[in-house]
Amino acid sequence: MKLAIITDIHGNAAALKAVLQEIDHQADIEQIWCLGDMIAMGPDSNEVLDILFAREDVQMITGNHDEAILSLIAGEGHPDSYKHTREHHEWIASRLNPEHVAKLKTLPRILEKELNGTRILGIHYHIEETKRQAHIQDEPFYTILEPTIENMEIMFGNYQADIICFGHHHPEHLFQANGKTYLNPGALGVSKGDTAPYGIIDLTEAESQVTIHQVTYDKAAFLEKFERLQVPQREILFKLFYVGE
Repeated sequence: MKLAIITDIHGNAAALKAVLQEIDHQADIEQIWCLGDMIAMGPDSNEVLDILFAREDVQMITGNHDEAILSLIAGEGHPDSYKHTREHHEWIASRLNPEHVAKLKTLPRILEKELNGTRILGIHYHIEETKRQAHIQDEPFYTILEPTIENMEIMFGNYQADIICFGHHHPEHLFQANGKTYLNPGALGVSKGDTAPYGIIDLTEAESQVTIHQVTYDKAAFLEKFERLQVPQREILFKLFYVGE
């Protein structure tokens, strides 16, 4: 059996479709885990959720952007550390399909599964035990650390799993140490390149295999939507996440 891992789609339907098309053409992929931040940054939040919620093979958790926008919609405030994205989040919140809002509210923060004796855990990013139920206003997600094996062990070393899958920090992470594998396939919908990444956990053999793959998509058409829809804060989003060095 194989498990596909995707994360940080960030409102990029073109990239998501390209990745799902490749996943659907592979044998033995029985489930897809989507590890949060499905919405915001890109302009396609509703379309992304249309696709994901329509699939029976996708399991999802929430990420920080999902939760910040849900908090705005519920009138529960907006985290102070997200002040720089508030205008953009308000635009997403005003356009989000109410049916998607209701479904997002039901999603957990953690996925766990045991397959062929291998324990797999999915989380958007490290959350300390005392903050696992904390509201997004209370900043439950850990400060982003650089992708090193030492930092993976600081954050995830005590997790009761053999393979820990996560997102949030957009670069790829793939580390192995002390019997654990740490996998972040990279942000599917947010990069300065022209490809969308995803991960595969292959459990068909006695020893699991974890790999990261890249899929090309029409990024130019995706970026054109920002201008056509007049997405708020698009200039800074382009600079930080999509174009240039």
